[in-house]
Amino acid sequence: MPLTSGQYDEIAPGVRRLVARNPGFMTGPGTNTYLVGNGPYVVIDPGPEDAVHVERILEKTGGRIDAVLATHTHPDHSPAAGALAQATGAKVMGKPAPVHGRQDAEFAPSNVLNDGDRVTVGEHVLRALHTPGHASNHLCYLLEGTGLLFTGDHLMQGSTVVISPPDGSMGDYLRSLARLQKESVSRIAPGHGLTIEDAQAEIVRIVAHRLQREAKVVERLERAGTVNIDTLVVSVYDDVDPRLHPVAKGSLLAHLLKLEQDGRVVRDSPDANALWSLQNLSNPPR
Repeated sequence: MPLTSGQYDEIAPGVRRLVARNPGFMTGPGTNTYLVGNGPYVVIDPGPEDAVHVERILEKTGGRIDAVLATHTHPDHSPAAGALAQATGAKVMGKPAPVHGRQDAEFAPSNVLNDGDRVTVGEHVLRALHTPGHASNHLCYLLEGTGLLFTGDHLMQGSTVVISPPDGSMGDYLRSLARLQKESVSRIAPGHGLTIEDAQAEIVRIVAHRLQREAKVVERLERAGTVNIDTLVVSVYDDVDPRLHPVAKGSLLAHLLKLEQDGRVVRDSPDANALWSLQNLSNPPR
């Protein structure tokens, strides 16, 4: 059964999911807020600044919240942290918002989390894994001893995530996925959609999808020669609804920038109207 806005259910012992009331084109049924523990609680991704959602979190936890964790600071994930902290005295944890991109500039963690840091509440221990790609400050949280990974927007059910420069990076994203393949991750609790039961198979699938898309970018550039991103997106994303092309341009740019870093493509200028082409490997840059 698909999720619905406002749904509340248990996804694992001591882990409950509360879907925020922000369904939409980019959020699906809404942002998943996770309540970890049996009192006191850790709240992961408190969601948008919505008074009703905040009240429901307080109701389900009895206000016994020790920490509020954000996976990243996009406005559908972190803004409610301040209201929960004010209501309960909980510590706000995560990474500060980057200066660029569409971010929750009000997010002010009292505890800045770095890769490998642990958060303990009761019998539950969450380990932070820095997973840049979708956002430079993105963290996933591994519930130790269970294999359950809270992935925010790093991995989600039902769709691939948008990687939009300058804050998003396709190279970082693929490296972060490769890192998760080395962790004891078996199940995914995403920021949007249902849980994913075979985490490692999903990671393999997403890596393959991204590399297939990258290969398609190269193949379309071979055909076109020199082309701008507005023309290229129609060709590279001819398998998706054209209404998604404005969003797909962000991920296409991320692919192009990765290929540029790899020395495989070049552009004639740094601006948004740049013309892109394959690098002439018979005369590579020095």
